[in-house]
Amino acid sequence: MLLCAWLPLAACGGNDGRTGVALILKTQANPYFVSMEQAAIEEAKNSGVHLSVASGTADGDTQTQINAIDTAIARGDAGILITSNGAGVNAALRQAEDYGLFVIALDTPLDPVETADVTYATDNFKAGKLIGEYAAARLDGEKAVIAMLDLYDDQVVSVDIERDHGFLTGMGIDPGSDSLNGKEAPKGSYQDPAGGEGGEYEIACHQATDGAIDGGRSAMEQCLSRNPDINVVYSINEPAGEGAYAALRAGNREDQAFIVTIDGSCKGMDDVEKGVFAANATQYPAEMASLGVQAIAAVGKGDKPPSLPPGEDYLDTGTKLVAGERVNGIESQSVAEGSRTCWGG
Repeated sequence: MLLCAWLPLAACGGNDGRTGVALILKTQANPYFVSMEQAAIEEAKNSGVHLSVASGTADGDTQTQINAIDTAIARGDAGILITSNGAGVNAALRQAEDYGLFVIALDTPLDPVETADVTYATDNFKAGKLIGEYAAARLDGEKAVIAMLDLYDDQVVSVDIERDHGFLTGMGIDPGSDSLNGKEAPKGSYQDPAGGEGGEYEIACHQATDGAIDGGRSAMEQCLSRNPDINVVYSINEPAGEGAYAALRAGNREDQAFIVTIDGSCKGMDDVEKGVFAANATQYPAEMASLGVQAIAAVGKGDKPPSLPPGEDYLDTGTKLVAGERVNGIESQSVAEGSRTCWGG
């Protein structure tokens, strides 16, 4: 799917002398990436650049993204902003850099991260850690029977590993691996970061969701069939968490377990308010896209491109914990505070 974000006098296939920027999204089915597109369009108008928008047909669709990279090269764009669907796009991105395009990764660092010239992203490990700390403190010593609703089970991507491992680390549980999910001890003790005694834990399941509502529901149903005593649900993102809640509700278990998730959408803030999610770690995709367009606009003018702080792999756009029920010792925002910076409203 290739779309032109129409700016005054712009036409597909040419930049009319203006700096060309290609925004290549994972998919347009997720409001997270739609908010990126909207922010990029607005910033492109402000910066006077020509923006073209493309997206994969679904998560994991690298071929459509490769086609969009090739189109950006042929069009003579100054740079590419991409939320990558996987390492399959790396060779095309390196070719784009060989042609002089400035490549910026948004949201998900490329693997290896050096494939992009710079990355604007959430610290996904930190986001996971925030909701893990909240879960441990909220349990207040109660045994944790945990459902882990991850992203994939047929490929390894950094966001999946970092959020999963961050959550476990926040609960004081050793992930057991630097690069794979599901390697933690299935049973043991968690620690309360707020100063409580902690308690026992049991990992009931690791299930892939594809980051989707249907996937979350199916995964949660399978987890409950294995262990009906689940009382803590980690979900890779809000859609997976929504599906998990639907499964819990269908089984009249919505009051038995609480869900912690990561995204920070306006709908997600409403879901915290309603009790669908106990806590939500926020992200700021609109800021990622705006900063990316600004950076390529500067490159197009011959200005110095953005650079990374010493020792860092990406430029962190921040994350905050929003909780419906605050717990002692854990810093969090209210729903009203989180709603001021939410996306996809």
